[in-house]
Amino acid sequence: MLDVSTAEKKDILSLELPQLKQVLEANGEKGFRAKQIFEWLHKRRVMSFDDMTNISLELRKKLSERFYIENIHAVRRLKSDIDDTEKFLFELSDGNHVETVLMSYEHGDSLCVSTQVGCKMGCKFCASTIAGFKRSLKASEILLQLYEAERVSGRKVSSIVLMGIGEPLDNYDNVLSFLNILSSESGTNMSLRHVSLSTCGIVDRIKDLSKLGLGLTLSISLHATNDKKRSELMPINQRYNISELMSACHDYFDATGRRISFEYALIDGENDSEADAKALAELTGGMPSHINIIPVNKIKERSYTSSRAAAVRFSKRLNDLGVNATVRRTLGADIDAACGQLRREYEI
Repeated sequence: MLDVSTAEKKDILSLELPQLKQVLEANGEKGFRAKQIFEWLHKRRVMSFDDMTNISLELRKKLSERFYIENIHAVRRLKSDIDDTEKFLFELSDGNHVETVLMSYEHGDSLCVSTQVGCKMGCKFCASTIAGFKRSLKASEILLQLYEAERVSGRKVSSIVLMGIGEPLDNYDNVLSFLNILSSESGTNMSLRHVSLSTCGIVDRIKDLSKLGLGLTLSISLHATNDKKRSELMPINQRYNISELMSACHDYFDATGRRISFEYALIDGENDSEADAKALAELTGGMPSHINIIPVNKIKERSYTSSRAAAVRFSKRLNDLGVNATVRRTLGADIDAACGQLRREYEI
């Protein structure tokens, strides 16, 4: 029988299956109950212990005394008139908010999830960092963006991008738990080959990921080809310079065999010259990679601008230099689908 003497309830949705089994067995319950409970939470996605009908009433009562089931809800839902993009503003149980974007591609629907409330990385062109950092999300709160987006929209998500608000590798442990729960056969059972993790370049954590062999696609927010410019745009470069970052990317490819994706937000007069194109081609030329050119998102607090036409020209120049580069497809332009803006507007 579960020990319910603990004063504070625990977030059961954030527990990986082995962790849940360990807790149950430590309190005299049969280990197989863990899988039953896990499936109720992550396959059937119930929001109450009372709905777990193959669990005894006594155990359900003990679970409710020891644990709680985290929840979030959509306070804003925007649907594009241009394409099938939907943008959600989710309110967390503590009143904070995060953004999630559901996008349609030929291969299926993809969900861009947030991993933190705000961001502490300070990238100059990013709306997410302007509102400041509040806290990291728990594994359950990352998962619930998927569960709620699917429930509200009625659409099935086939891939996930950790590219919303926050830096995933600054929330390393919770993001790993999210990935383990997401890919569990007793849960959503999504292959991590369908998951892309975007990072501004926390080199130590990239090295940690290399050792795990998860099959993730790693997306590196590069945005400049020399340390001076990158440090101006992205303060993280003052801690991990481009040389260290590229070395970690090479190691990641060598360890996993997974092609690296480089994100490059094109900014007029900042990183869009012929010399920038040549330097970018040289910098990424030593490994299988793809460069995603992104016209910088316009935000009112910054004067940075770009255009899709400029991005197309820059991409073509890279192609001419033998680099695999494309311009990111613009989705949900009429609802400002880039992350960070809806949260700030709602909380003002």
